[in-house]
Amino acid sequence: MVVGVLAALPVCAQYDAAFANYWALQSYFNPASSGLDGQLNVQGAFSMQMVGFDQAPQTMLATADLPLFFLSPRHGAGVGFMNDKIGLFSNKKMYLQYAFHQPLWGGRLSVGARVGFLNATFDGSKLDVRDPSDPAFASSQVDGMALDVDFGLRYTYKQLWYAGLSSMHLTAPTVKLGDDKVNEMKVNRLYYLTGGYNIRFRNPEFVLYTTGILRTDFQAWRGDITARMAYNGEKFRIYAGLSYSPTVSAGVLVGTNFHGVQIGYAYEAYTGGIGVLHGTHEIVIGYQTDLNLFKKGKNLHKSVRLL
Repeated sequence: MVVGVLAALPVCAQYDAAFANYWALQSYFNPASSGLDGQLNVQGAFSMQMVGFDQAPQTMLATADLPLFFLSPRHGAGVGFMNDKIGLFSNKKMYLQYAFHQPLWGGRLSVGARVGFLNATFDGSKLDVRDPSDPAFASSQVDGMALDVDFGLRYTYKQLWYAGLSSMHLTAPTVKLGDDKVNEMKVNRLYYLTGGYNIRFRNPEFVLYTTGILRTDFQAWRGDITARMAYNGEKFRIYAGLSYSPTVSAGVLVGTNFHGVQIGYAYEAYTGGIGVLHGTHEIVIGYQTDLNLFKKGKNLHKSVRLL
């Protein structure tokens, strides 16, 4: 049943996967975040959605970004790969991105751009239709590729707050499937508004991180708000938090950061009536290390990825 529903859905704001750990994957949602914190950042995420249903959506994401110190700390670059399986559809994206960071008003204004390719595959051999000869439905596996361009802006004020605006699929690409190009997939422009604010306490080792993300193609929308209480000790860091997406889901998050290795887990329970146990399991794993070989002494930099 899930396969038939997903095959009939139009490609709209739900084309790009939503991650509960969006706050840890900032360079994916906004290319302006590339190389922002002066470190090499390698991130991986895997999401299993609608657990318990046949051929339910699964998404894998891998990203890496770093500052280009041989040019200037103001330059950053990154690469990424995304593989999203939804029923009979499989969508892949590979990209390169660049960002420029300019000090401004006590913080930093960042501008970023991304160029990549979308590869879409539809396995029509598994589609059950009344009339197999209907040209509207592919009867075999077909695929296609299209150029994709993204753009982003972000302002970061010290270790206190940030705000970002980005757009994916600026060219609104159309992926034509198969050799005869009869079937096609239209991808709408998608806009993201992100932000975060850190609430600090008398004990500097405890911080409450509040973040939010809103995405829309002006036809549909999804918003998420997240609050994480973190203990940032000298030897290790841990956090636990809650997330909420109006009309979509509510979730919990836990994770740790030990010697630059970040491991996090999130579970989203959908509020639409499909059951608490049929939610989304998500794991994120990352690694951060200082790359500024010209910096003397210990690394005194605090990563803005904690925002």
